[in-house]
Amino acid sequence: MAAPPAPRLIPLFLDMVSAERGGAANTLAAYGRDLDDLASFLAGRKGSVATAATADLRAYLVDLAGRGFAASSVARRLSAIRQLYRFLYAEGHRGDDPAAIIEGPQRGRPLPKILSVAEVDRLIAAARQTIEAPEQPTLERLRALRLMCLLELLYATGLRVSELVALPASAATRDDRMLVVRGKGGKERLVPLSGAAKAAMRAYRDGLAAADRLSQSKWLFASFGEAGHLTRQHAARELKELAAAAGLRPERVSPHVLRHAFASHLLQNGADLRIVQTLLGHADISTTQIYTHVLDERLKSMVRDLHPLGEE
Repeated sequence: MAAPPAPRLIPLFLDMVSAERGGAANTLAAYGRDLDDLASFLAGRKGSVATAATADLRAYLVDLAGRGFAASSVARRLSAIRQLYRFLYAEGHRGDDPAAIIEGPQRGRPLPKILSVAEVDRLIAAARQTIEAPEQPTLERLRALRLMCLLELLYATGLRVSELVALPASAATRDDRMLVVRGKGGKERLVPLSGAAKAAMRAYRDGLAAADRLSQSKWLFASFGEAGHLTRQHAARELKELAAAAGLRPERVSPHVLRHAFASHLLQNGADLRIVQTLLGHADISTTQIYTHVLDERLKSMVRDLHPLGEE
């Protein structure tokens, strides 16, 4: 069987990621952009994905650095390239793997940005104050109830924002203590719901019922202006506006920062790293280990407070 033409190799790889790994649309789009950029670079050198040698791939990484790409971005692109050539070699579309011996850029893993418990309390207080403002138009009150629900759920569950905005409306109709979440790759997991999160969902649902909007969308966080659910970008924008109202710097607050706060605060209070891994939906414990700085501080505190010689 003849090998597919070079322009078809990247789509073949993306089809595999989608079919066999359950790659999400965002993941496929990111791989597609990264690999299309590689293909353009190789074309400029009179080559292609099908003919590239190790030297060509190293030249591409050097070119990325010259374009000002951060080490983390170069490493992400290299990961996509390695997966592409591993696939092409395994499927017989290439007789070698030119990416196998390429080393990635050295980079330190930055500590996650988090908020303190007191800062999260300030966000919640600001959201509650918005809800309680007198003489609000119906739509503004619904937006305030939706934002409180979004905030409480983010902090109580550590969901990714893409998981949060895609929650079905039925999530607020059950009186369950656990929430079923469909994460990356279509994998489902259970996350517990706090009393505050359940109360925020009930208040939001009651507000929708009072405004006769309950049956208009299948999504919990429906978009009021158009069909579909709230977008990730809109959710992030509303949180930044809330941060400003709470007296916090908007650039410090995002859905992902609240996910970090959820994990860090759990660990600070004694949660096991494996439990946090499960709650966050991380496939690999190494991803969760960005929070080990929290464990380090807790261990230092334990030695200081509990060891007989700790205060000497």
